[in-house]
Amino acid sequence: MIDKKIMIGSVLNQLAIDYNCSPDDFVKDGLIFTEAKKNEGRRPFPWVTPRLEMITMGNGVVINASTDILPLIYQQLEGKTRYETLNMPFVYGVNPYFLPNLDHLSLLNRSNEFEYEIIEKDDIQKLYALKDFNYALQYDINSQHPEMVAVIAKHKDTVVGIATASADCKTMWQISVDVLLSYRGNRLATTLVNALTLEVLKRGYIPYYSTDCSNVISQRVAVQAGYLPAWSHCFRTRLDLLLNH
Repeated sequence: MIDKKIMIGSVLNQLAIDYNCSPDDFVKDGLIFTEAKKNEGRRPFPWVTPRLEMITMGNGVVINASTDILPLIYQQLEGKTRYETLNMPFVYGVNPYFLPNLDHLSLLNRSNEFEYEIIEKDDIQKLYALKDFNYALQYDINSQHPEMVAVIAKHKDTVVGIATASADCKTMWQISVDVLLSYRGNRLATTLVNALTLEVLKRGYIPYYSTDCSNVISQRVAVQAGYLPAWSHCFRTRLDLLLNH
């Protein structure tokens, strides 16, 4: 089982690769400006240009921008507080990311009404025949961050909930979950995320969970499943408001 020190160190190292900075930059105060680069080992998320992303772990803010707009971004943000930076007119969609609370993580009690099953990587594609699980399944056999393991919930032999863990990099697997509309409100999402989190940790990987800043229900699932907020990330901006001004 991964301990807290290893988990945090691995996450900081990965974020440093993604945002071309030092792991220590995420625990510093103030604003740290970095040049956006496709470093080897970065998580394979879409590369949008011009690029502006911001990440905070509660102290300062790492601001990662394309080379051509970095001077302008610096000019706009120099001297700003964390709050002012993340509330600029050209910034929106600051989403929370969660890591498991290893000090208080345990398997939750399960309702006897449902059956649970672990699905390994090679069999996950069989789940693509099921519809209405778009938050959990990628429905893409060529994904750059493939689903490695899943936990499903069945009710009378019908799959009603799915949680998957996708390999975003060598150390971190992202947890996603979806439950059929008619079965929501039964703590199924929480139970599935909790069970899958423990399974991922057992395999030696770091599970993490993210959701939209407006999705309070999903944030509640994370906390009830054994997670704590770890960082906030802005990857969507209104750069046109700034560049066309």
